[in-house]
Amino acid sequence: MFTAGASQKITLRLMAPKPKPSLHLAGARWESVAKKPRMMTTDASFTDAFSKYAEYLNNLNDKRERVVKASRDITMNSKKVIFQVHRMGKSNKDEVLDKAEKDLLALRNQYVSRLVKELNGTDFWKLRRAYSPGVQEYVEAATLCKFCKTGTLLNLDELNATFLPLSDPSVEPLQINVLDYLLGLADLTGELMRLAISRISDGELEFADKICRFVRDLHRELTLLVPGMDDNHDMKTKMDVMLQSVMKIENACFSVHVRGSEYIPLIGSNDPSFTLMGVPDMEP
Repeated sequence: MFTAGASQKITLRLMAPKPKPSLHLAGARWESVAKKPRMMTTDASFTDAFSKYAEYLNNLNDKRERVVKASRDITMNSKKVIFQVHRMGKSNKDEVLDKAEKDLLALRNQYVSRLVKELNGTDFWKLRRAYSPGVQEYVEAATLCKFCKTGTLLNLDELNATFLPLSDPSVEPLQINVLDYLLGLADLTGELMRLAISRISDGELEFADKICRFVRDLHRELTLLVPGMDDNHDMKTKMDVMLQSVMKIENACFSVHVRGSEYIPLIGSNDPSFTLMGVPDMEP
């Protein structure tokens, strides 16, 4: 007969949790295959590869700094060429443009050539952000000189042809890409707007009309081209500014043609036939 105490012991044994069976993995207990921290291998080949990569990054950073410096020099001297063109007037047009072309040639031989030498034999597209501002300013200066000299646009092939003599024939030459060229053209319209306003002030209405037609045609062509371009955020922003330049030139030319009878290009001149408000100049 079972007593009450024996019955209670049997019940406790049945309710007690059973021990979990131990897991075996390839003859070893599960507890023996716990994760161990990985140790980085430091063999000679890995060390050499890491050293070479670190050296490559250091050289690339040094080259980027030199490229940025060259780009800044190109930007500064390109602006000087643009300012030189804006000194152009009726009497000194040929002289000013000849001086501007000589300055542009010196800029190309001294500063652009330094940029080309830095980028020769490398994947220069990797450093595009470093030299793009200088290239855009150079495009602006070169196209402005060409338009004022001949009334035509300096295209991308003609521009890149001037870079070929600066490059080593044995390596891939530096070439201006389409985006930087178009960004430079967008900036060109701002300079042409200023030039048109100044030409109107000097009475050169035909030249101002020529600028107006040129800028209008350029804006129309870019309006068709830009929406299909990749990475064109900067270009879309400049297109808005370009439209404002077109409108300013058109308004200035329109005002002159509509109010031509009120426009007096001889204000301030010494023409004896000119009188201010019908009162002749008093002799001293």
